[in-house]
Amino acid sequence: MRIGIVNDMPMAVEMLRRVIALEPAFQVAWVAADGQEAVDLCARDRPDLVLMDLIMPVMDGVEATRRIMGATPCAIVVVTSDVARHTSRVFDAMGHGALDAADTPVVGAADLGVAAAPLLRKIRNIGWLIGRYGRRLPLSPVAVPAPQAHAQGLLVIGASAGGPAALAQLLSGIAPGFPAGIVLVQHVDASFAAGMADWLNEQARLPVRLVREGEQPAPGQILLAGTDDHLRLLADGTLRYAEDPKESLYRPSIDVFFHSVAQHWRGRAAGVLLTGMGQDGARGLRALRERGWLTIAQDQASSAVYGMPKAAAAMQAAVEIRPLDQIASRLTQAFA
Repeated sequence: MRIGIVNDMPMAVEMLRRVIALEPAFQVAWVAADGQEAVDLCARDRPDLVLMDLIMPVMDGVEATRRIMGATPCAIVVVTSDVARHTSRVFDAMGHGALDAADTPVVGAADLGVAAAPLLRKIRNIGWLIGRYGRRLPLSPVAVPAPQAHAQGLLVIGASAGGPAALAQLLSGIAPGFPAGIVLVQHVDASFAAGMADWLNEQARLPVRLVREGEQPAPGQILLAGTDDHLRLLADGTLRYAEDPKESLYRPSIDVFFHSVAQHWRGRAAGVLLTGMGQDGARGLRALRERGWLTIAQDQASSAVYGMPKAAAAMQAAVEIRPLDQIASRLTQAFA
């Protein structure tokens, strides 16, 4: 796996080189000292993955991510010092297609393997995604127990790469008084989830916060999955976090949540699958469609990364395929 490093700090570059060297299958393709150089290098020699800093001279990491994903798209992970201090920039970069974010491993750590483990895990997962990209997965049957009615409606939305910006745009179009509870599953580390909820809260017209263990979705609020465990809807209508399935690449998994909704929700419902790499959420969206509910996949032209919606379209999981700017109005109509 060939990896580009974009960072103007020599010590950080050296640390990232040492981290990459820990994995025999990884190699440094090139090093760029600013975003513009990264854009140029990607155009000449596109790597499998770019480790992108945020704060740099000439061109910052947000703009570089936007230009790379527009011209020579490849997997990008934001790697910068103190990610928590740059929450808004991190989500701006993810809105342009960056897959994830991580703190730069600490220079001089006593055990480099321990310090590097979180970043190496992300890189390995992305390598897996690149290898599996485009394959169709078999559908799993969904067990449907005896009905148990829920009075209000439920809207469930899944997103990955490019998701923060897509969610912000969609949620800004949903007005107060929307008659369904809204639950979001976005592929993001638990350490960033609270920051993302705060960021989305500034964009949406309804309040956004993290899911609290054991609560029920209800109209008038937007709930975001907030841990590295999977979110599930139980038969009593409550939301719970669960470690299983442990082998799942994505934590939290959109498929796990959508399947639980298909199994247990007995009111009106709709599912939306937005931009993202891979196939998570496609089978779950199909399970929602099999219940007779409205399912929508974002179209290719408006997707930062046309992976998950493409997989949903391929397995006919989506009743409708729509550009992002039409989804909120369609949902408002569906729940009227």
